[in-house]
Amino acid sequence: MDIEKKNTFVGLVIVNTGDGKGKTTSAIGQAIRAAGNGFKVCFIQFIKGKWLTGEAKLLRGLDLIEFHTMGTGFTWLSEDKIEIIAKGREAWKLAEQKVMSGSYDLVVLDELTYLISYQIIPEDSLLELIRKKPAAVHLVITGRGASSGLIDAADLVTEMKQIKHPYKEGIKAQKGIEF
Repeated sequence: MDIEKKNTFVGLVIVNTGDGKGKTTSAIGQAIRAAGNGFKVCFIQFIKGKWLTGEAKLLRGLDLIEFHTMGTGFTWLSEDKIEIIAKGREAWKLAEQKVMSGSYDLVVLDELTYLISYQIIPEDSLLELIRKKPAAVHLVITGRGASSGLIDAADLVTEMKQIKHPYKEGIKAQKGIEF
């Protein structure tokens, strides 16, 4: 971080990445904290979409956080790659509009890293958005496999590391815990 950033208020770029559980959960906590402090918050989910998650039910009902679920579900389960790409790009356009509007203090881009790793949008588009965003807008970006470019552009990066997970023991995702 350069000296100019240290001496002025600046919206941070926060990245939650890694193969462990908790990236979205952390972003939800950040969004709730921000909203509780009077921040205007927009939360966009890029992958989830096939079923109504607990976070979608709660955050939509709070009326404090603008919440969008834009995906088609988990991309690795879908056979319709054209739909995945179209939905991903549609969600990206919405994200660009919300960030650049300057109307929000915090914008969460949940599972955005997958759009880069699946080459739905170029990494340069994300890095340009980070460079051009209004100075006061905080961004939270989540997802596995954050690129080195994204990590370099971020102010705060947390890696969730999986040490043990019940899925490896045959226990499927559970309502209220994973979704």
